[in-house]
Amino acid sequence: MTEKIGVLGKKASQRTDVERVVVTPLPTGYGEFRAFGYFDHDRGDEQVALVHGDPGAEGVLTRLHSECLTGDAFGSRHCECGDQLASALAAVAAAGSGVVVYLRGHEGRGIGLLAKLRAMALQAEGLDTVEANLALGLPVDARDYGVAARILEDLGVRSVRLMSNNPLKREALVRHGIQVTEQVPLLIPPCESNITYLRTKRERMDHVLPHLDAVAHLS
Repeated sequence: MTEKIGVLGKKASQRTDVERVVVTPLPTGYGEFRAFGYFDHDRGDEQVALVHGDPGAEGVLTRLHSECLTGDAFGSRHCECGDQLASALAAVAAAGSGVVVYLRGHEGRGIGLLAKLRAMALQAEGLDTVEANLALGLPVDARDYGVAARILEDLGVRSVRLMSNNPLKREALVRHGIQVTEQVPLLIPPCESNITYLRTKRERMDHVLPHLDAVAHLS
């Protein structure tokens, strides 16, 4: 197993469920990062954490970002995922240090790409995002954050300032042994294409989205 570099100078965790495979510099439009590549032996997923600067162990500015091909790669306005990823990377770079864990296998809140597209088709017919998943016989949110906690442990992170509007994400990290000292809002201005989706997240999934009150005019 590869040894950690820089401030992360001790050997990686000996756990076998999530194995660190590679560390490489990754220059981005937001700043210089190091990409830590992992393999999740339990689920068979390849995972990556982008680390900027010297994050330390306590109160690390952190984003756990669920994979969203349509938003992250294609710029879909159906959701705010792509903008959240960009904002998180920019915030970490501006802060001088931090971690963005990009969680593969979380597409469509864990139901997969094709199922997500089917759910989106149902939403186009009038269902909300919760109703669409249930109509397909799928869970509303099937994501698990255990692998994220194992990655943070491997990086030497014990507590985080979590960039998220989702209180369940905070609760999941705490259950897996990572303390959350602060939940940092990651609010993206809504548009007509995603306002219904965002309101459903607030009203039915308890996401903290106070900025939606200022855009009552959107349909």
